Order: sequence, then structure tokens, then C-alpha cells
Amino acid sequence: MKSNSGFEDELRSEYDLKSLKARKLGSGRKKFGEAIVRLEPNVAEIFSSADSVNEALRFLIKITRENQSSSKQLNNSVEADS
Repeated sequence: MKSNSGFEDELRSEYDLKSLKARKLGSGRKKFGEAIVRLEPNVAEIFSSADSVNEALRFLIKITRENQSSSKQLNNSVEADS
């Protein structure tokens, strides 16, 4: 069987490749396993870039961890006083 490009097609007719999805090539291709997170429009309008989202999330993680440490220290001192 000849394809439109003039090359001979050696694939069997029973192979249906129409349902396959092509992977992006080149600079638009993401790293294997890289997570994609979609932001709601009202959240996305606040941030100018992926870097700004990551910076805000890192700050939130830092504050959360600091608050958890403070809470544990407070609970330990209350228990020690009992």
C-alpha cells in the first residue's frame, strides 16, 4: 500500500493507529512525569507566571510548617506544666 507521501506503507490493514495520540516534540514538550496543575480563572488572574505561583505556595508551606512547630511546642509546654 502506498501512502500519500509516495512511501510504501508496510503496516498491516488490521492495525488501527488512528486512535493514537502523538507526543509533542521539541521545546514545547514537557519533562516526563512533570505534573500539570490547572488554576481556576479567579486564582490565575492574581498570578503573572508559574514562578509567582510557586513562590506563593512555598511561602504558604513555610508558614504552615512554622505554625505546626509552634503549636507542638505550645502543646508540649502545656503538658509539661500539668
